[in-house]
Amino acid sequence: MKSFYLFLLAILVLFSCNESGEKKTVYKPESYGNINNLQVVISNELWNSDVGEEIRNYLAAPTHGLPQDEPIFSMSQLPPSTFSGFARKNRIFLHVSIGEEVSVRIAQDAYARPQTGIIITAPSEEEIIALIIKESERVISALKASEIKERQRRTSLSTMRTDSLKYRFGVDMKIPSAYHIAANSEDFFWIRKELKSGSTNIIVYEVPQELIGKETTIVGDIIKMRDSIGGALMPVEDEGRFQTEEAYAPYLFNSEIDGKFAYETKGTWDVKGQWMAGPFLNYAVLDEKNNRYLILEGFTYAPSMAKRDLQFELESILKSAKLE
Repeated sequence: MKSFYLFLLAILVLFSCNESGEKKTVYKPESYGNINNLQVVISNELWNSDVGEEIRNYLAAPTHGLPQDEPIFSMSQLPPSTFSGFARKNRIFLHVSIGEEVSVRIAQDAYARPQTGIIITAPSEEEIIALIIKESERVISALKASEIKERQRRTSLSTMRTDSLKYRFGVDMKIPSAYHIAANSEDFFWIRKELKSGSTNIIVYEVPQELIGKETTIVGDIIKMRDSIGGALMPVEDEGRFQTEEAYAPYLFNSEIDGKFAYETKGTWDVKGQWMAGPFLNYAVLDEKNNRYLILEGFTYAPSMAKRDLQFELESILKSAKLE
């Protein structure tokens, strides 16, 4: 028994010191938290001041492309005095405090693994607010990237086979096994997951590179492409037609899929003449080698449900795409 304890002690020493004899932490507990739930570590005074208001203005702003307002992150506030033990295991957190240093720091796996923390300090409320305004885009990108990675990790635990998709379009995606192929042909794939009320959907097809033109016509070209191809191939009842919702122009961003340039479009779809609508996310991935745009789209029909996290799952799937 004594030799067993000596063995354990030796292991602890081995893994708690590096080559120079300095102590280092090897073990980190597993993080926890629902997707897109952000823990905000901040004093009650700052949270109820203009600092807290500015945090909410940016990190709880409405998510682009949804038919109803849903925040980018669902936030819960925690005073710094209680930020210890289990409370430190949240997968994403924002720590804001008054301090001498003026900085916005991204901390990876500080208290748990995987974990992304944003640490903001400045000597005054005004300087903290200035940092939030200046760094909000970088902060949101870092937190979203962390959540996409986590969503993809959860997907990887059980995925469906996509051999036919790879064979036809030269693309592989990590898609949860809860999805199934609803329709496929030489030119079009429709992959679907049933919900209690509605469904989440992925469609894949390709168009010639020249179909999407220069900067001034990109949004119009993508809408026209969606409405002609999706409208023709998506089955809907009573002679309706699947189309881009006409009242609001979609959001357009430059993005990247598997290292390739892509147009990212977020907006609302509807079925003409029917009470059916929902959000969509479309990537037109430039594949110059094959003179095409590969179109990857995710859309949700869930009339009685919040849609942010449903669309986020679809985004994580589409961003897992690998082009051969």
